[in-house]
Amino acid sequence: MITDKPQGLSPRSTNRGRPRTTGTATCARCGRSAGRTRATWPEGRICGPCFTTATRTHGTCPECGQHRLLPGPPDISGGPRCAPCAGILHDFHCTRCNTEGEFYRRGICARCALREDLNELLSPGSSGPDPETARKIVDVLCKADRPESIITWKRSPKVQALLGSLSSGETPLTHEGLDAAAESANREANHLRALFIHHGLLPYQDPYLARFETWIDDKLRHLPEEVAKPVAQFATWHHLRRIRSITTPEKSAQAPVHSAKQEITETIKFLDWLWETHQRTAANCTQQDIETWLATGPTTRKAIRTFIVFIKNTGTNHRVDMGHYTAKTRPAITQDQRVAWLRELLTGTSESMPYRVAGILLLLYAQPLVRVAKLRTDAIETNESTGNMRITFGPHPVPIPEPFADLLREHLKGRPNLRTGSDAQSPWLFPGTRAGQPLHPNGIMDRLRSLGIDLRGARNTALDEHLLASPPPLVADALGYSHQVAFLHADAAGDAWSRYVNLRTKP
Repeated sequence: MITDKPQGLSPRSTNRGRPRTTGTATCARCGRSAGRTRATWPEGRICGPCFTTATRTHGTCPECGQHRLLPGPPDISGGPRCAPCAGILHDFHCTRCNTEGEFYRRGICARCALREDLNELLSPGSSGPDPETARKIVDVLCKADRPESIITWKRSPKVQALLGSLSSGETPLTHEGLDAAAESANREANHLRALFIHHGLLPYQDPYLARFETWIDDKLRHLPEEVAKPVAQFATWHHLRRIRSITTPEKSAQAPVHSAKQEITETIKFLDWLWETHQRTAANCTQQDIETWLATGPTTRKAIRTFIVFIKNTGTNHRVDMGHYTAKTRPAITQDQRVAWLRELLTGTSESMPYRVAGILLLLYAQPLVRVAKLRTDAIETNESTGNMRITFGPHPVPIPEPFADLLREHLKGRPNLRTGSDAQSPWLFPGTRAGQPLHPNGIMDRLRSLGIDLRGARNTALDEHLLASPPPLVADALGYSHQVAFLHADAAGDAWSRYVNLRTKP
């Protein structure tokens, strides 16, 4: 029986911002009581949130026809008016750029205030960057849609020190210079690096690959030589060489780096145990050592298989072997649970919009969240005449049914992380907090797990339902799976399409 709420639901609070303060003043627009008001306009006193909304509303005035700021009352016939037409005497023009909006400091807007601060901080000295480079850095930081956020971020002592070192020339505007700065201000340096790459001030560098190289050095630093030497060879000649060859600006190193870290970590544990327990190394370990290690621990130990294949192929040890691991169980949820989760994500308020959309892509199209995080907006197409939407995962696009199409349109109009990190032209369906990068798939996984969704079980059940309705090759092409994986899942789901050829009618 289908329940109203999915089993195991653990909703989050999706209310954003600080709670409103209360007081004796009543806002003429929203009717709420406020501690104090920001302005007094013809309709009465205006609270802070209503004032901020009014000073950020631009459009065409229905009375005078000019395109400008519209702070007038929004609930009158025809919509809000400009200040003169609404009888508001205040002049909202910035005294520097002449843009209409809320003043931030002494009659200037927040963007001009930010530019003023940055010009003072990044004024080139004798050893600092050239004036053109300093101007580009200022322009990059001032491109944010919400300059107020950059002003707040800039108040951090670490950010001040980093921008000061860039200005003095102590930190060169290079990847190597930011790597050195990251030792004392890691998040700040990497945020600036992402901004500079996104806007063309630095050449492309995959962030996962760069951090992976540092991670390897840290892992090897305190290991005994008998363990460190084979691990260094394995990490450098197998993983690093392979990941460098496949990483491009269009193809992130996130997934292969994640897998490589797991394999290297388990390999270190194995070789550490081998040396401390039996005083043996990778060159003289035995098949019995491998069998004992696998049998006396968790299934994560199976990740040493790539290392075993590596030492065998390189001639380090020909006497050992290890087959592929096959999971003994295949998690799945019931179809009723899947439908209940789809209903909750489509109509409920237990999670914020981006994670609801990501969860539906998992439950409806059986998409791995690693792939969901890397989806681009150009994967979605809309038929202008009919309004129907389609999304592409593989060679052929698939339709997006209602009401998910409406939810996806709403998400596309209000994608997060576009106002401070990069710009509104981000290609990612789920933009991340770092400029030019999508949300990290681990973040999406953590949010949906904490909500209560069994991720593997949901994906298996969704894929099973597709395979029960269509032949595996069609499902594979539609959802972006290989034919081999589709047939394996079809066998596990017990589908009847394997008998399709025998059931064909003879001509």
